[in-house]
Formats: sequence, structure tokens, C-alpha cells
Amino acid sequence: MAAPPATSCAAANSSSCARLPSAPLRAPRAATAAVSFPSLPRPAALTARAWPSRRPDVAAAAGHQKLMGSLTNTEGLRFGVVVARFNEIVTNLLLQGALETFERYSVKAENITVVSVPGSFEVPVTAQKLAKSGKFDAILCIGAVIRGDTTHYDAVANSAASGVLSAGLSAGIPCVFGVLTCEDMDQALNRAGGKAGNKGAEAAVTAIEMASLFQHHLG
Repeated sequence: MAAPPATSCAAANSSSCARLPSAPLRAPRAATAAVSFPSLPRPAALTARAWPSRRPDVAAAAGHQKLMGSLTNTEGLRFGVVVARFNEIVTNLLLQGALETFERYSVKAENITVVSVPGSFEVPVTAQKLAKSGKFDAILCIGAVIRGDTTHYDAVANSAASGVLSAGLSAGIPCVFGVLTCEDMDQALNRAGGKAGNKGAEAAVTAIEMASLFQHHLG
């Protein structure tokens, strides 16, 4: 049976197809009042992007003073050198490097006193005694501690480092740590004039600079 033809609502008189009354338009929302906040003045430094300069002349202009030891003004500086005999093959090379460095920077031989002690464990107390004597501007401590099969290495290395630091703090003059702490003899020799340089020479440079700093600026 064929379906009856579809009839449009516009043509039909049925109440179900009557047009519903249109909904009233929604009242427009009241415009939100604009609120303005007073703007704070932008700092001139940010406006101009004038970030702080690290140039030395700017620092000086701001009133800062930079103090630094000299490697050229060594006149009258006196040094005590404490060197351990244990692992002498290494410590002799370190001492040689230190003495050559003192000579290179015009430190007179008569202003250098070398004190030999049995081992690195005895270095700190000797350094403290020299430092408190009032005869020296800096003390250079030289030794070599090489790891073995026991924990003796850790005890000596830690005692040497903390002892030299304590000597300098108690005496009030620089005590420079030039004690090597190495895993084996090859490492030690490499740092006593081998491919890693001579740490005795480096420690002597530090001693000169620190002695100059204390003598000329912090004395």
C-alpha cells in the first residue's frame, strides 16, 4: 500500500502545526564600565635597560676597592717552607719547583727557610710553629701522600689538609697547602714536574700572592 503524500505544515490547518509565538528578545546586557588603574612610573634603569656593568672602571666609580696580591712586588717578603721527606722522590721535585719559582719572582734566597720533617703528618704542627714565630709572611707546606692498601692514606691526607688550614687560621698568616694526595706513584710524579706540571711551583706562586696581599693590604 502506497504511503500518502507528505503534507507541509504551511498547507495544513491542524493546530499542531500552528506557529508558536516568538520568544521576546533578551534585553541587552549593560555595558561594563571600564576601570583604569594608575600606572606606576617605570624605573629609569629598566626603561633605559641600563643593567649593572661589570667593568672594573664602573666598579671603581661606584666606590668599590679591589685588593689583590702582587707577584712583582716581592721585596722583603719572607717564606718558610715545610717539606716532608716521606715519598722523597716526589717531595724533592716539588721543593725544587717551589724554590725555582721563588727565584723567578725575585724572592731572595736568604728570605727563604726550608724545614724538613719526617712525613706529611708532621707538616701542620711545624707550619704552625713557623707561622707564629713572626718571622715569615707565608708558609708553604709540601708533601706527598699516596694511597696504599690500608686506610692510613685517608687519615694522613685528612689530617694534613685540616692541620695546615688550622695552622693558618690560628697564626693569622697564609699557610699554603702543597701536599699531593694521589692514588699511585705515577699520579704523584705527573704532578711533580710531569705532564700535569709542578704543583710545588704552583703553590709557591700562591704563597707569593698571599704574602703580598697580607703585607701590603691586610697587614
